[in-house]
Amino acid sequence: MNYYNLKDKQETVNFKTAAIKSQGSQKGLFFPEKIPQFNEEFIQNLHLYSNEEIAFRCMKDFIGDEIPSEILKKITTETISFEIPLKKISEHISILELFHGPTLAFKDVGARFMSRCLSYFLKDQDKKVTVLVATSGDTGGAVAHGFYNVPGINVVILYPKNRVSAVQEKQLTALGGNILALEVNGNFDDCQNLVKQAFSDESINSELFLTSANSINVARWLPQQIYYLLALKQWKQYENQDPVIGVPSGNFGNICAGLLAYFRGLPAGHFIAACNKNDVVPDYLKSHQYHPKKAVATLSNAMDVGDPSNFTRILELFGHQYEHLKNMISGYSVDDESTLQTIKEVYEKYEYTLDPHSAVAFAAMEQYLNENPGKKGFILGTAHPVKFPEAVEKAAHITIDIPEALNDLMKKDKKTVEINADFEELKRFLLDKNQEQ
Repeated sequence: MNYYNLKDKQETVNFKTAAIKSQGSQKGLFFPEKIPQFNEEFIQNLHLYSNEEIAFRCMKDFIGDEIPSEILKKITTETISFEIPLKKISEHISILELFHGPTLAFKDVGARFMSRCLSYFLKDQDKKVTVLVATSGDTGGAVAHGFYNVPGINVVILYPKNRVSAVQEKQLTALGGNILALEVNGNFDDCQNLVKQAFSDESINSELFLTSANSINVARWLPQQIYYLLALKQWKQYENQDPVIGVPSGNFGNICAGLLAYFRGLPAGHFIAACNKNDVVPDYLKSHQYHPKKAVATLSNAMDVGDPSNFTRILELFGHQYEHLKNMISGYSVDDESTLQTIKEVYEKYEYTLDPHSAVAFAAMEQYLNENPGKKGFILGTAHPVKFPEAVEKAAHITIDIPEALNDLMKKDKKTVEINADFEELKRFLLDKNQEQ
């Protein structure tokens, strides 16, 4: 399988190069040259396959022979080595709980797959690799955990100061070792722009071997298809209609992976892009006008993105056909007040505790189902409510206990370097750190 650069289609690379290089010239994202189709018998009989076999079959066509099958099977097995249950909340809405991994967030799946692929690809490299990543919350912790103490790899995480939760901050700043955290005076878009500039800077790339672990990287983006298949496997045990799928959406990598699975043959009735006040895509779906905006801070901070990188991949999937895209995706914007109200109502009616991101998805799903009676669906539960205790406790009037797995981490000291949203500051930091090693 080869991948082409969405900004320069003459630039084509294999999976290994796309995973290591992360993006192409002109900051273009890589996209698969063809969309491999799922075998119809496989989709119809998911219940006959183990989760491990489903994960392997999902990914093998994208990797080709660049990773031997037995090693890829080991990688995909380790990628999903925790529970991913689909649970009913109400008669019409279920939730796929993606927060049972080591950092209690959906990004554990992509980060685990990517870290293991890079470890395999780079095992014979002499030069240390620097994984440079921007986070609006959960990516940082998942990447930090996935790459912690991996030989030959240093991780530099940029996150917006005062815009991540206390648990999220500890997960990305307290490990130390080969994990370095930069606290940026700015928002997520500032962090993401700094990372993109670094990848385009010749002097940095002549000194450092850079790669990214954001969802712009195919090795982070593609494995997210797996849990859509695992959701369908469970969905078909008690429902006979194709599900409406609601996805909390910030940088749009997650919903893009679901749409890719749909184009491969995953049955889905409709997709919902559930956004907070950062509503660039819902606006686009109404007006056919795409206008990036400055990100605003919300309770669902991992979705505070004003110019989602992966939306260009969604446009490519749909062949830039607006009407086709609009018929398959609905966009909703949910404000903080509605988010808190949804957490409160779902807890009181169904005794289920949503985090703010999942609450945005639930509210959006309710709106869509009210407008389209008779349909049913599931939302993606992207983070454990313990990561956002202030919002959840305020809304539901409950106390959330910290899981045992987090107790030791929360006692550790935060280790960060504060920088401004200034590329020259980031450049000096990266080059100075490289000289120290």
